[in-house]
Amino acid sequence: METYLNFSANNLWGEIWIELALCIGAMIVLGLGLLGGASKKTSGNFAILFQVVLLIVHLLDYLLLRHTFDRESFSGMLKHGIQQDIIRSFLLFSSLLVSILGQGFISLRNLRIGEFHHLTMIATAGLMILCQSQHFIVLFVALETVALCFYPLVAFDRESPKSLEAGIKYLIFGALSSALFLLGIVFLYGVGSNPIAWGASVPVSGLQDAFSFDGLYHLIIANPDHPLIKAGVVLIISGIAFKIGAAPFQIWVPDVYHGAPMPVTAFLAVSSKAAGFFLLMNLVNGPLQGMTSFLLPLLGFVATFTIFFGNLAACSQRNLKRMLGLSGVAHAGYLMVAVMASMILPGSSDRAIWILFFYLFTYLLASFAVFGVMGIAKLEDDSEHEMQHYEDLAKKKPWAGLTLVIGIGSLAGIPPLAGFIGKLLLFSVAFETKLYLSIVAMVVGVVISIYYYFGWIREICFTPRPVWDDDPPKENPWIESEHFSLIRPTLLSLALASLIFGLWQGPLGDAF
Repeated sequence: METYLNFSANNLWGEIWIELALCIGAMIVLGLGLLGGASKKTSGNFAILFQVVLLIVHLLDYLLLRHTFDRESFSGMLKHGIQQDIIRSFLLFSSLLVSILGQGFISLRNLRIGEFHHLTMIATAGLMILCQSQHFIVLFVALETVALCFYPLVAFDRESPKSLEAGIKYLIFGALSSALFLLGIVFLYGVGSNPIAWGASVPVSGLQDAFSFDGLYHLIIANPDHPLIKAGVVLIISGIAFKIGAAPFQIWVPDVYHGAPMPVTAFLAVSSKAAGFFLLMNLVNGPLQGMTSFLLPLLGFVATFTIFFGNLAACSQRNLKRMLGLSGVAHAGYLMVAVMASMILPGSSDRAIWILFFYLFTYLLASFAVFGVMGIAKLEDDSEHEMQHYEDLAKKKPWAGLTLVIGIGSLAGIPPLAGFIGKLLLFSVAFETKLYLSIVAMVVGVVISIYYYFGWIREICFTPRPVWDDDPPKENPWIESEHFSLIRPTLLSLALASLIFGLWQGPLGDAF
């Protein structure tokens, strides 16, 4: 009885009030959307306002009140602290931007607004729990909750065959990645079910649990060379590599990005990738810390292969959504270098984590600026964004052209934009930890990326080629619409933030 009382006392629901509030708000949004009529748009406005208030309250909560120290809840299944609060703020901000982009996009195509915002908010709550998990059961349930939200979101444009096709592909590959992840957990638990495997240094008791991160840490320390443990770790890393789009598990990325609605593509590119890397960082510096010598060469190969494959494959793309998907694969390789740096020197771990946060934030600003401008292009088929649709955009719609150029430049790492600082910080931490081969791969990758990024900028800024009589008429998608009234100030703010953080990092610079 005392054990159950102690377990209940650790159920600190107040520690996950943000996730609970998101779920309650999602239910209200769904209810408003089901009322029909004019209230359909009201549900979207409520979702945006609700997330704005929630983000402000959360920032005030952990900046001014109590969330500045590490603590646990639910008997150690969840961990809270400054890093977890930052990633929660990141995910909530990303969810807000997805809702803003989705409001106009979904209204223009006459899709269901309430369901879109509902799924977005539930997925964000699941990603937050995922980033705070310290137990594989909680982690897997959160991971599947997120996946069950993303499957319908990817196929949300029911009138588009490519969106439905992307949903099927994401379902198949998502199920495969979940199976690999779960099989890895089973291998680890199978080894941990044998009391002898824990070693004499760990007391044999009912508290030993290979599902918990703390228990797995002790299990790996006692058995660093066990073949089943190594196989389990490789399978878990493979499952995460699917989620973040790291090669050779990136095969789904261009197809899903191509077919998914534009706001969902941005959601996958930013939130899903950020949560995956935060989880990977927690694992390699937590329960998997005893296998650093085994994991470093593996992650080094994955990072290098990912950088080269993403950039080289993007060079041949004319479809911009596929190109951005493959460039996102390359960015996953850059972020993998920060994960490796955090594993090498104890003193570099915190610095590498802060650099990872900064890079993710700059990636958020640039990605949403780019996808936001693409989302206002009223093409008959949202999946067919070609270079020719952006010819001379700087003259046709100057604010959109400027925002797009700043976003693309930040993704490319061009000074004085925030993306340049993010890449520079990655180079510095890689040099500090002597990851020289990774530095060479990043330099070559950045040089290659200039080709396709600047090809797009050329189309935006310069006069298009002469039009011949036999050329087919081009679709002009850059027409003002009342559905995008909130988009312009949002995208211009993102572009301005990319410029400001490229010139001045403020208090964040002290952490680097």
